[in-house]
Order: sequence, then structure tokens, then C-alpha cells
Amino acid sequence: MQILDGKALSKKIEEGVATAASELKERTGRVPGLAVILVGNDPASHAYVGMKKKACDRAGFYSVTHEMPETISQEAIEQTIEMMNANPNIDGILVQLPLPAHIDTTRLLELVAPSKDVDGFHPYNAGRLMTGLDGFVPCTPLGVMELFAEYEIDLTGKDAVVVGASNIVGKPMAALLLNANATVTVTHIHTKDLKAHTQNADIVLVGAGVINLIKEDMVKEGAIVIDIGINRAPDGRLVGDVDYENVAPKCSYITPVPGGVGPMTIAMLLKNTLKAAEMHAQERQ
Repeated sequence: MQILDGKALSKKIEEGVATAASELKERTGRVPGLAVILVGNDPASHAYVGMKKKACDRAGFYSVTHEMPETISQEAIEQTIEMMNANPNIDGILVQLPLPAHIDTTRLLELVAPSKDVDGFHPYNAGRLMTGLDGFVPCTPLGVMELFAEYEIDLTGKDAVVVGASNIVGKPMAALLLNANATVTVTHIHTKDLKAHTQNADIVLVGAGVINLIKEDMVKEGAIVIDIGINRAPDGRLVGDVDYENVAPKCSYITPVPGGVGPMTIAMLLKNTLKAAEMHAQERQ
């Protein structure tokens, strides 16, 4: 059993991004710029944004966080996004989810300029991913693909089961796996018999937000297990969606939580923002 070390790989990627950002500054006099819109007081959202800010600082990016109260109007957030779309110092715009119930999330995500959509949530980028064209890909599934590449795991012909069908993780993950020639099954909350799908899979990727959802009898010997879940256990520990202790001995590869997919998500945000900055620099030439 080999651990897929997202912490070590994310550090390596971050160093590469920092070097490229420094070269971009020498060439153009500009650094990549990221704007984050953070609404309300959700502790997890604040923690994530804090981690993203620190990563931007380490990579030599310019970053700004627009913190807004829970009661903010739809119109006020829209105006901020429009302002960021027009700001030449901002290459990437990130709307931290979830948003309060009175806010139309879809409308906001569609308002972000596709060339600044470093989260890959705009329908334009989702469509490009689905059709195998270059664009911005959501950071978490993109991070998983980087782990496969780093450990030279060939996905061609592999039977992959994605557990969870969100627009942020499950669906783009399935599209990336398909584009890499895997045979993909997507399961979700309405799937009748989850075990029937996972127990014969070569690769199980789970991002459902349910502690210990994937148990030892649900995976075959030698399976690759990617745990995308991040949950707070009753004792305060951070845990994934996989019963790690019992599942890990059966696996050929597995991601730990924490230290697996989580750090890769932030590394991919840096990589996407750098990509946007380089695109914008080219357009200005």
C-alpha cells in the first residue's frame, strides 16, 4: 500500500508556481492577482480563505479578500464581481461557497468572467471540460489528476467509480476521468446499492461528506482509493469519507485525510491563477 502524498506534491507545485510568478513579474512587471469574495461567518469558509491567502503570499501573488456580511444584497455582490472583472490587476475571481440562502449562487458564478474563473465553475468552462477542450477545471478534481500523474498511475481502461455527483467535485471528476480514457460510473444519494458499484472498481473516488461511508468490504484488493471528503469527527479530528484504518491495507494506493487531496486543491488554485495571469499577459502584448 502506497500513500498518495498530496502535502509533498502540493509543496513541489507551489514552488514551481512561485518561480513562474517571479519570471512573469520580471517579464511584465505584474504578479498574478486573486480576488476572493467571502460572505457571512461560516468558520470552514473563513479557514479555507485564510489558507488560500497564505498560499498566495508564499507564491508571490497579489490577493484581496472582499469580506461581506451575511445580510448583503445580491446586487452588492454582483457589483463587486463586475468591478473585479474590469480590474486589470485581478486575474482570478473566487466566490467562496456556500453562500447564504437568499443569494442566487448560479447567477453569481455565471457573472464571473470565464477568463478569470479560476475555480472552473462557470458553465463556459464546465462545457469546455466536458468536451475535452482547454479551460479552467475545478481545483479539487484537477488536484486528483495531478496526483495520478505524479505517481504515474495510468487511467486508460480502468474502472472508476465516483461517489458523489456535485458540480464542484463529482461531475468534473467524472469528466476528467473519461477524458483520460477510464470507464466511469457516477453514484450519488439516490444510488440503490453503492457497494455493488464500488466493490469491483479499480479506482474509488469519494467526495460525499459522510464519515466512514466507504468500508473495508466495499473495495477490492489492490484498489486505488481517493478520499476527497473532509469532515470533523465527534472527537475533533479531521477525517475523510473512507474508513481509512480498515480500507488502507487492501489498497495499492490511497490518499490520507488530512494531507491528501486537500493541499492539492489550494495548489491547483495557484496553478489556475498563474495560468489566467499568463493568458492575460499574452493578450496585453
